[in-house]
Amino acid sequence: MILIYVENITPRIKYIFDLVFIDILKTSYSITDIKNLFINSQGIKFNYSKAKFNDELFVYATDLLFQTYIEKQEIEVTDWNGLKIFFQTNTESDLPFDIFAASFYLVTRYEEYLSFVTDEHKRFKASDSLAFIHNFLKEPIVNKWVEKFSELLITKYPELHLPKRTPRFIPTIDVDNAFYFKNKGLVRTIGSSIKSFFNLKKNIDRFKVIFGLKKDPFDNFNLLKKIHLNFNPVYFFLIGKKSSHDKNISIKNKKYRKLISSFANENSVGIHPSYSSFDNFNILKKEVSVLSKIINKPIIRSRNHFLRLKFPETYQSLIDLNIKEDYTMGYSSQIGFRAGICTPFIFYDLTKEEITNLKVFPFALMDVTFIRSLKLTPEQALFEIKKIIAEIKNVNGTFISLWHNETFSNINEYKGWQFTYLEMIRFFENY
Repeated sequence: MILIYVENITPRIKYIFDLVFIDILKTSYSITDIKNLFINSQGIKFNYSKAKFNDELFVYATDLLFQTYIEKQEIEVTDWNGLKIFFQTNTESDLPFDIFAASFYLVTRYEEYLSFVTDEHKRFKASDSLAFIHNFLKEPIVNKWVEKFSELLITKYPELHLPKRTPRFIPTIDVDNAFYFKNKGLVRTIGSSIKSFFNLKKNIDRFKVIFGLKKDPFDNFNLLKKIHLNFNPVYFFLIGKKSSHDKNISIKNKKYRKLISSFANENSVGIHPSYSSFDNFNILKKEVSVLSKIINKPIIRSRNHFLRLKFPETYQSLIDLNIKEDYTMGYSSQIGFRAGICTPFIFYDLTKEEITNLKVFPFALMDVTFIRSLKLTPEQALFEIKKIIAEIKNVNGTFISLWHNETFSNINEYKGWQFTYLEMIRFFENY
């Protein structure tokens, strides 16, 4: 048990200490604001306050975790032992920065509560993030800081034994478009045929699929089951009404409903809230209800279509619908660690100063990011993927990937990406 002294126990402090010690280091701790109790303790301890007492381990506490409001923070990013740091501390501190305030700032997405210019989909831009600007987006920087801090603790207290942690892999698949040609309905099929009138091969393939002479290229679901036999993937199904950004099969289609139901019997399934649901709670509520009826289970997992995420409204809506896990935390335009961490964490609502019961599962990379935003070849992407996996495994974190079923089709822009995915899994298992 690690004893920690603080001058004032706040919800922010309780939250970040739970994250660092329980979720990341897998150890226990207790907090006290009683000075004499701390000073007289002979056990493993450290002081997180404004002043050092004796020769105890001391981390200078900046103001952030004692505040109850949101304001723009003065941040200067510097280098320390090969890592970027901010919220620098005084010379008495055994760390040159306030690791707890800095971690809190990144993990809560504090900067996304401030005013900013959104992209065309009303999203916070990766290029505006502190991590991207200062070139640490591709590092699970919070986990790295915690590793350094644990080394400091063990140096001071060699009797401290931290549990061994093992990396894990959570594959996630978004089903934006279950089928390329089939089960689209007569009107959509005719319309698509007219649009591709001059693409003879595509129309021939379309009708071969419709008449059962050829497999639909997006119907990779048996392959996905085979690939993930040794893992526990999570599948997110888009079931919203068709719109310019929501183009999946109609949820009224019996074969699509059967597909979803069959996956729910063998795998973890979540809602993929439609583009249209982002600003409309009633649409989101209806989609969750429809999916729940299809799989005959409560819906506890979610990832927003187009990765649309607004703080705190998106997560507040999920909480209101009893969603327990969200997998939206990541960027569409860049790979890396949006929250600076590769460990699932609890959402802290800064507007309510409240520790919620919603768990956030941050993903590190997405197929479409490589293909459309970064415009990398499958080989170039694999090189970047390996670097990300190495970063995660070096801190015994959780690697979460985001792929789409159509990426396994090996047609058009997806040629070669199935191989990349398989190599990604091999590398994770063998690194």
